[in-house]
Formats: sequence, structure tokens, C-alpha cells
Amino acid sequence: MSLTVRDVDRFETLRPRLEAIAYRLLGSASEAEDVVQETFLRWQAADTGRIEVLEAWLTKVLTNLCLNQLTSARARRERYVGQWLPEPLLEGDPMLGPAGTAEQRESLSYAVLTLMERLSPNERAVYVLREAFDYPHREIAEIVGITEAASQQIFHRAKRHIADGRARAEIDGAAARRIVEEFLSAATTGKTEPLVRLLTGDAVSVGDGGGKIPARATPFEGALAVAKFMRGLFRPAPAKRALLGGSAEIHLTTANGGLAIVAVVAGKVVGITCLEITVEGIAAFRSQVNPDKLERATEVWAAADHGEPLFHAF
Repeated sequence: MSLTVRDVDRFETLRPRLEAIAYRLLGSASEAEDVVQETFLRWQAADTGRIEVLEAWLTKVLTNLCLNQLTSARARRERYVGQWLPEPLLEGDPMLGPAGTAEQRESLSYAVLTLMERLSPNERAVYVLREAFDYPHREIAEIVGITEAASQQIFHRAKRHIADGRARAEIDGAAARRIVEEFLSAATTGKTEPLVRLLTGDAVSVGDGGGKIPARATPFEGALAVAKFMRGLFRPAPAKRALLGGSAEIHLTTANGGLAIVAVVAGKVVGITCLEITVEGIAAFRSQVNPDKLERATEVWAAADHGEPLFHAF
């Protein structure tokens, strides 16, 4: 059936929330946009007069579309070239959604988005709807098609899986920023020892190039291995400049609510490294360099003034 202008306005009012749910469920902004648009088309084809609560109906349709997507995504990611990492979102991106509570910020963090890849589709849906959007288990059960008791059990199991991967406490933003600035300063000296001191003993570095940008198929593990990699990464080389189209401006900013290193060439974001920082040092570098997963970041980056870069690299 055809929709009125008022109908479309109602949907557009809910679009940011729907996109934020879909992004957390899929870890991909582009896929989230596609699923939200499909939800709109499903609503357009429905008998809207029989829909009592529009938000609940749309959320159910959206979640089930995402569940289908997650099931097929598992097979696709098994064929993915190299490591698969979520698409990072820079500060100011409306798709980030609510981040007013500690639980919402945690569910949005890049580390947790990565950990959510270990969950089953149902675990991920229940965790996101409960933790990030505070849906009661009664409504989650209706959305996902399970019992309320099952929703509670799945949530506790999913939360335990996430907690197992987040055993160490992070530190406050100011202290974290000082550590990263010191690390970046040390990385440009070409010396390994100062870098090792700023890392946890079991630090890891993983990159997603999607087969389009060179990235190691397996993570670097251990402080020394990560330090050597980072030392080499920031060493200038003509081949790197040729690959990226020029020398990169290095900025320290925020992505998914946490500190991130952003590399920009001629206004285009060519890399985002999301950092996991604990009281013991930097525990993880998760670098997204697949250009397909940086298009939205480039748009968001261009919409704001980020000041002078910390330095130029490569």
C-alpha cells in the first residue's frame, strides 16, 4: 500500500534507532543501511492499519532480517581474505546510537563488537537489544521468537562470553590518551624498547585489509612482536606512499567511543586503528584498512574540523 507523508515521517523519526540496532547486530554500517531500507519496504507492503505499535513492529522485522544476515555472514566470513573486523564508526556518526550509560558504551566499543563475532546470532540479538537498548526480556522474546525465560538465559550466557574476553579493566580517557601519544612519539623514533614498555605482555595487533590492502592473515602476538611491527609500520617507505596515494596525516581521535589512530591521505581515511588500553598498557591494536569499510568514515571525517595532525607517516 502507498504511504502518506506522515507515515514516512514516522519512519524517518525511528530510522536512527533502527540503524544503531542494525549496526551493533551486523558490525557493518553499509549492511545496516541496507537492512533498514529493507525494513522500510516490508512496512510499505504491510497492512499498516493492523500495526498497533510501529516501533515494536519495525524492530521485530529489522532484528529478524539481521538474524538472517548473520547466519549467511558466517559462511561469507569463512571465505573472507584475511582477518574480518567490524566497520569502525568515528565520533559524530549518528549510527553510533545511544551511549548514555556504561552498558551502552560497552556494547558499542570496538573490542566488544569484535567479541560479539563469537556469539551465535540469537545471543548477539538478545545481548544487543537488552544491553544497548534496554528492551525488557518479554519484548525481546516476542521479537526473536523465543520464551522470556530463554531470553534471560541467552542474555546471561552472552554477557558471560563477552566478559570472559574483557577480563582487564580499562583506564580513564586522559591517562589513556597520554599512553597513546607517548607510544606514537616512540613509534617514530625507530626504537623497539620504548614501545615494548607501553604494551601489555600479551598485546595483539590485527588488521583487516579485505584482500585489497596488504594485511597479515594472522595477528601479531606478544609485546615484542607488536612493537617491531608498529616500528616498521611507521617507518617511511616509497612503496607505502605509492599504495596509499601519498603521505598520511596521523590523527588521534575517537571511534566507537574509544581512542583511535586515524590515517588520512588527501582527505580520505585510509586506516583506523582502534585501541584497547588497560592499566597495564596498550593491549590491542585493531586496524581497519579495507577501503570498502572506510567510505562512511571518510564522509564523517570530511564533515568536521580535526585540526593539525600529530605527524605525517609513511
